[in-house]
Amino acid sequence: MGSNQSWVTEFILVGFQLRAEMEVLLFWIFSLFYIFSLLANGMILVLICLDSRLHTPMYFFLSHLAIIDISYASNNVPKMLANLVNQKRTISFVSCIMQTFLYLGFAATECLILVAMSYDRFVAICHPLQYTVIMSWRLCLVLAATSWSCGFILALVHAILLLRLPFCGPREVNHLFCEILSVLKLACADTWINQLVILAACMFVLVGPLSLMLISYMCILWAILKIQSGEGRRKAFSTCSSHLCVVGLFFGIAMVVYMVPDSKQREEQEKILSLFHSLFNPMLNPLIYSLRNAQVKASLYRALKKRSM
Repeated sequence: MGSNQSWVTEFILVGFQLRAEMEVLLFWIFSLFYIFSLLANGMILVLICLDSRLHTPMYFFLSHLAIIDISYASNNVPKMLANLVNQKRTISFVSCIMQTFLYLGFAATECLILVAMSYDRFVAICHPLQYTVIMSWRLCLVLAATSWSCGFILALVHAILLLRLPFCGPREVNHLFCEILSVLKLACADTWINQLVILAACMFVLVGPLSLMLISYMCILWAILKIQSGEGRRKAFSTCSSHLCVVGLFFGIAMVVYMVPDSKQREEQEKILSLFHSLFNPMLNPLIYSLRNAQVKASLYRALKKRSM
């Protein structure tokens, strides 16, 4: 680099580039989604903490999923909302790298927590008599700690590799937040190492976990087919199908963004796809995994009844 080269100290988040009226409308819509996801996930956390009946492995993992969803959305959405009503859409270099690090850390951790949840359901349905022995609290803690550790170690590797790159302009990130692929396009050096590590990480946190989850759910569906009660089969199929839809969307979108070759035409589509991870997924998870659950509904009813007395 020449001595007269200027270094980037802040980036500009381009966003959607819509009319002012449309951006204000999106601000209110996204704000409602964000508030709902915070309230829903927060309520689930409180119920699980307060109700001893929910102190089981399944709800232990659901509490971790709720924490991840709250943190995941809070990392990206507030800045995105501010940019919708603010003409100055800058973010400092340090804040941008931190946003990228947290985004990748929470996303990778969620992938691994979802695998732990699918394993828990596999043991509960396919080996019900051995459930309490297999899904001990020690194993649950190990699975949760491993998920968080692996997720944030991977994110730290990405952040370190990102920091070693020179950024000397341009400084416009063509995204809603500091997404790693969009930031890499602004580097003034070859990013092949970063791209290679991203691909390897995708194999570890996307392809591998998705394969394990599909195997688990295939075994679960096979066990469901053996259920004699038609009502029992219907409920089990309904639960599994909704879980698979959320998992399929979460992993499918991530694979499209990070594993399909990039093109100029896909940049605007990727912004829309990223909204699912940042806004819709944190809102769908409590609806699909928790609020439709009879035990959670009963716990909520008891909490409201106790409060009204």
